[in-house]
Amino acid sequence: MDEEKENKTITINSVDIAPGQNRSVQLNIARLPTGTLIDIPVHVFNGKEVGPTVLIQAGLHGDEINGVETLRRMLQDNCFSIEKGAVIVVPIVNIFGFIHFSRDVPDGKDVNRSFPGRKTGSLASRIAHTYTEQILPQVDFGIDLHTGGSQRHNHPQARYTSGDAKSEAMAKAFNAPFYFSSKLIAGSFRKTTYKMGIPTMVYESGESMRFDENAIAMGIKGVENVLQFLGLVSKGKKVKQELSIHLESTRWIRAARAGMFIPQIANGQAVEKGETLGLVTDTFAKKNKKVKAPFDGHVICINHQAVVNQGDALFHIGR
Repeated sequence: MDEEKENKTITINSVDIAPGQNRSVQLNIARLPTGTLIDIPVHVFNGKEVGPTVLIQAGLHGDEINGVETLRRMLQDNCFSIEKGAVIVVPIVNIFGFIHFSRDVPDGKDVNRSFPGRKTGSLASRIAHTYTEQILPQVDFGIDLHTGGSQRHNHPQARYTSGDAKSEAMAKAFNAPFYFSSKLIAGSFRKTTYKMGIPTMVYESGESMRFDENAIAMGIKGVENVLQFLGLVSKGKKVKQELSIHLESTRWIRAARAGMFIPQIANGQAVEKGETLGLVTDTFAKKNKKVKAPFDGHVICINHQAVVNQGDALFHIGR
């Protein structure tokens, strides 16, 4: 192989992974109060031939376990036998949140609101800082796997940054049932990668602390689709898939009153303006408040909380 065509060496935590090598590296973060070291496991697959480096991560919020299981299965099944470029796989970014069954770290701060972080900041900020310094400078593209929050079940969907053509192309190639742009949030991983010129897409599916086989299967296929799209692996036998639907805008439908919430449509379902999506009713069967679709579109998230307060988000609908 010509030297010009050989891939670059990747260095994480002073460990070099040369072209053609696969290695697991422990990224040092902090200690538990007991003195036990906490590290972030990082799996690096460095192809021999030159190509882009793709970061695939999950568990940025510790209770969002579908992405963690997605990457665990892909590692188990040797899904990262790449031909060009490199893949950096991080199944659990927020180790502290994961072992505490929590979205956040023990001090209550959100790692995904702490980027790019500070070396002497809070625990969340230190995790973000280490990650930003050690991982991101070597990355060309990012895939961030997420899950809906507590009781909120996201139908499989890919999100990209508005105005970033490359992240939009990745989200489309992922081929989830829906894809759309979403705003950059201050302190988020995606905003930091955007500023660093790293196109990043987000996959959202399922709800926190619950495995969802459909979400996991679509996540695996979606990651494989993007790796093929970016040229890291050869395109396999073409399998017919439903085309991803692009949503121009999305809106949360909120509870007009408090009560017991009874959804009456399925997640992912197409709805028409004025169609009844669900009911909010009191416990005495005296009053029912219908929740209706404000426009034609598709339901992409349903709140599974049985008892809701006024103003709670009930349905996420895409136009």
